[in-house]
Amino acid sequence: MAKTRYPFGERLRRVRERRKLTMKQVAAEVGVSESLISQIERDRVSPSLDTLLSMADVLQVDLDYLFEDYKKVPQVSIVRKNQRNSRVQDQVCYEELSRFSEQGDQHGIEAFLITITQGEEKGDQEYGHPGRELGFLLKGKAELIYGKEEYKLEEGDSISFSSEIPHRLINTGKEELQALWVITPPRLFTKS
Repeated sequence: MAKTRYPFGERLRRVRERRKLTMKQVAAEVGVSESLISQIERDRVSPSLDTLLSMADVLQVDLDYLFEDYKKVPQVSIVRKNQRNSRVQDQVCYEELSRFSEQGDQHGIEAFLITITQGEEKGDQEYGHPGRELGFLLKGKAELIYGKEEYKLEEGDSISFSSEIPHRLINTGKEELQALWVITPPRLFTKS
């Protein structure tokens, strides 16, 4: 008889033995035969979801432990300096540093380097948008107009806020402003 495609019977057996339970005791608690427990532990048969959840409850085992070998490996995103997507809008240059978002991912983020020429700004005084933002000033001076509030920012300062309130970042210094900006959910660059 061939082994199952997704073997985790060995883990179940180790937990059962550590808890000093017999297959007969587990079978009685789960409501299945001792033979089925044996086959599951030897990876000869795949249990139904109900049986697996019942076994996990009886053995007091976390499902993450059972399935840790089958979790998808998180994606690693590298954007090389000479391969950044960039966009210029109203005298503001945006260079995409990273984006992590899967379809329907409510926790997706997008990071970019912002360069604002002297006297220019980014944002909108009338409209906000869903999400959150975090900015870190790398070079220059700025003022964030957030609703009716004004916040002065200098090199090395960071700021975070809900994006739903209308906001503008204005370069108030005598040189170019550079900032690292992170937003969630992603919205500036479309997926290539």
